[in-house]
Amino acid sequence: MNGFARYAVSERICLKSNKTRYVEKMGRKKVILGWTGVFITLLISGLWAYWGAFENFHEGWYSPSIWENILMMVFQYLIFAIIFVLLALTILRWKRIGLLLHFALGIFCIWFFSGASFNVLGLLIVIPFILLGLIYYFGDPYPKKWAYRLIIFVPLIIILAISIPQGIKVSQRINDKDFGTRIVKGNGVALAWAPRGPGWPDEGISWEEAKDICKYLSRDGMTIMEKEQNIWRLPTVDEAVRSMAIHGENAMGVWFAEEEKAVYDKRPDKETPLWDVNSKVIYYWTRDTSIKDEKQAYIITYHGGVYDKNKTNQQNYQSFRAVKEVE
Repeated sequence: MNGFARYAVSERICLKSNKTRYVEKMGRKKVILGWTGVFITLLISGLWAYWGAFENFHEGWYSPSIWENILMMVFQYLIFAIIFVLLALTILRWKRIGLLLHFALGIFCIWFFSGASFNVLGLLIVIPFILLGLIYYFGDPYPKKWAYRLIIFVPLIIILAISIPQGIKVSQRINDKDFGTRIVKGNGVALAWAPRGPGWPDEGISWEEAKDICKYLSRDGMTIMEKEQNIWRLPTVDEAVRSMAIHGENAMGVWFAEEEKAVYDKRPDKETPLWDVNSKVIYYWTRDTSIKDEKQAYIITYHGGVYDKNKTNQQNYQSFRAVKEVE
C-alpha cells in the first residue's frame, strides 16, 4: 500500500472515529429522538403533500390564470406541508426560535380553525406542532445534512409525482366556452341543460333552494318568475350519470340504485357541455333523495362519482344545473 492509500484509509478511520465520538458525546437517545422527529415530519408533511396535490386538481385549478392556480395550490392546498417542512428546518438550525414557532402556530390554529373537527385540527395540526417542537428541541438527528435533505425532498417528490400527471390531464380538458342551453342526447337520455344564470349558478346552493329555483325558471332558463312555471327540474341520478361525457363523447354511464354505484365505460371529466372548466363548482345536486336517509340527497361530481349529502349543504363548490325535456 502506497503512502497516499495509507493516508486515505487513515482519514476514513479518523472520520468514522470522530462520528462515533460525536454520537457517544451527544448520547444515542438524543440522536434517536432527533430522527424520530424527522420521521414524524416526513410522515405528516408527506400526507399533507399527498392530500394537497390531489385536492388541488380535484376542487382547485379552475382559474383561467396559471398564476392564480399556482398561488391557490401553494397557499390553500400545500400550505400545511410547507409549514411542517419550514418548521423542521428552522428548529434544526435554531432550537429556541423553532420551539417558540411550533407552540405559537399550534395556538394560532386552535383559534383560526376553531370550528374544525378534532380529528383534523387536533390530530393532524395542533398536537403534531407541539409534539414535534418538543422532540426536535430535546433531540438532535445526526448527520443533520441527511435530515435536511429528507425533510425537503420527500414531500417535494410526492407533490411532483402527483401534480405532473394530474396537470397534464387537466390541460387536456375540452372547453368550448358555450354556456348557453345545451341539448345532451345519448345513452338513452335526451335533456336540455340550463344556460349560465339562475338555473346554473356559479355558487353554493342547498338542495331545497335548487328545487325551488327550478320551479320558477322561465322557459329560456334566464329569469326567475313570480309564479311557478314547472318547466325545469333537477335531473335524476340516472339521467345525470347517463349524460356524463369525456372529450365530447358520452361516457356510457349506468346507475345501479340498489348498490348506489355508477359505472362508466370511460371515466368522465370536468368538461363542456355539462361542466364549466373555470368554475369552482364540482358537484351538482340531483332530484333523488338518498335511500339511506331522507335528510340526504344525491350529488354527482364531474368525474361521475355519486354521493349523498345533507340537503342543507351549500358549500361554494356544490351547486346545480337544471334540466328540462327536449322540445
